Order: sequence, then structure tokens, then C-alpha cells
Amino acid sequence: MPNSNQQGGTTTLQLVLAWGFVGIPLTLGVLQTLINAMKLFH
Repeated sequence: MPNSNQQGGTTTLQLVLAWGFVGIPLTLGVLQTLINAMKLFH
């Protein structure tokens, strides 16, 4: 069994897009939470 991305049906581009789709809003949410937390403790 060859270990290739094409064999599994998921390309590297699809992986990057999927992680970006999840990761970008997640990162923005964490940053917004940290900013609000800093206001509380300031």
C-alpha cells in the first residue's frame, strides 16, 4: 500500500483549506477572548 495523499482522496491543498477554515476563526476567537480578559485584569 503506497503512502500517498492522492490514494486517500485528500490533497494537500484540501487539507490546508480545511485547516484554514477551522483555524482562522478559532484563532480570532481566542485572541478576542484574551483581549477581553486583559481588560478585566487591567
